[in-house]
Amino acid sequence: MSEATEAPLTQAATMYRTKEGLGVWPQRGKVAAVGIGHSPTMRRWDERPETSLGAWAILAIKNAIEDAGIKAEDVDGLVLSKDTTTGSFWPQGKAIPESFTAMFEQTDDPLDGLSQLSTAWIIKNMPELKNIKWVMTAPVCMSMVLTAAIQSVAEGRAQVCIALKGWHNFEGRYYQGGANAVDTVAGPGKYGMALAGPASYTTAQQFQRYLHKYGKTHDMMAPFVVNSRRNGLLFPDGYWAQHRPEQITAEDYIDARWVAKPANLYDNDIPIHACGAYVITTAERAKDMQQKPVYVLGHAGAGELIGDRYSGVRPRGTVETLEEAQANAASTGRKLFEASGVKGSELDFENMYDGFGLFHVFHIEGINYAGIKEGEALDLFQGDITIEGPHPVSPSGGNIGGGRTRFWNHSDSILQLQGRAGARQMTKKVETGISGGFMPFWSNFVIWSSEPD
Repeated sequence: MSEATEAPLTQAATMYRTKEGLGVWPQRGKVAAVGIGHSPTMRRWDERPETSLGAWAILAIKNAIEDAGIKAEDVDGLVLSKDTTTGSFWPQGKAIPESFTAMFEQTDDPLDGLSQLSTAWIIKNMPELKNIKWVMTAPVCMSMVLTAAIQSVAEGRAQVCIALKGWHNFEGRYYQGGANAVDTVAGPGKYGMALAGPASYTTAQQFQRYLHKYGKTHDMMAPFVVNSRRNGLLFPDGYWAQHRPEQITAEDYIDARWVAKPANLYDNDIPIHACGAYVITTAERAKDMQQKPVYVLGHAGAGELIGDRYSGVRPRGTVETLEEAQANAASTGRKLFEASGVKGSELDFENMYDGFGLFHVFHIEGINYAGIKEGEALDLFQGDITIEGPHPVSPSGGNIGGGRTRFWNHSDSILQLQGRAGARQMTKKVETGISGGFMPFWSNFVIWSSEPD
């Protein structure tokens, strides 16, 4: 077994570019993605050990290694997020299945491989990863995991690094367990999460203000959501493509029930059970691997270090306002341009996060994608935003089109630039693109290129 020592969680915070004025990313074009691995997807875990979170994490890693055309012993770095849900918790008092404990090596935490992932669990259950020297736990989502893996390679901490993100979903109502099951809200959450409403509540408030501020209507989101489902159905690894290949219409979208007005059913993604992994390496080593390298020109995002914890930019009040969301998105855009030397108007496509489809608007306006300014994204959606058009929007389908993973966008960006996107391959020649997420106040994005400069 590998004798890797895990970097402290606080070290992950040093991996992110969250301040303006840092200049061009020093490692521009020197790091590349070469391999992608996905597990199958399920709506909920069926309680078989071979489809557990851990089992599918292992499968995703193996698929990424195979895709890159390397051997497990070539891997010397591993970065993952411990958290694998935003609202599905292991039922209190429920026994760990004996079939699971019989199939896998256990760590000190019995929930490892079931409702969370740890680097120790992966290494215990993948002894073929015998040369791992650098391991790190990054916060929250694949965008932060991927950025930390990229920066780890850039800093020479690893030469061939796996970036892993898993998502589990159990039976039962979402957000009904854990801290949500108690009668009162404790800790910092009481200043924001104590407000009544579903998870998209704050985004819905921001978007209502947006509609009023710019004289737009919610119906103008329909082309985006319909296009996202179409693209998602062309992504064979996604939930809708695998289980419910149903295209929706603009009328379906407009007539859908409200979840938190003006956020309706189709403005919200659905939680699923899946894992994804990437092989990140140096540009030099990538030349000898199986797939065409996709180079990192720069990365940046929003967040701040508070004490020893890396977290989102704090709002001035109880919740982030529209104007704060727009300011955060615009600042991220400036950081990305500074790091990569690429402007939003020069990007061939965008795969920015869409867990709540409504704030996709804030993200693409923040980077001035296709030259748009604040208040103009919905107008862009009324034109041709398809993979055949001049300004493709979310060609991956994102979470709206594939289910909540926060990694379809990264996978598609890499595949598009490798020319391996299959039925989703964009008609026009693509050389640069962007992927990342998640919220405007806490995010990390990557500018990708088919060439190192």
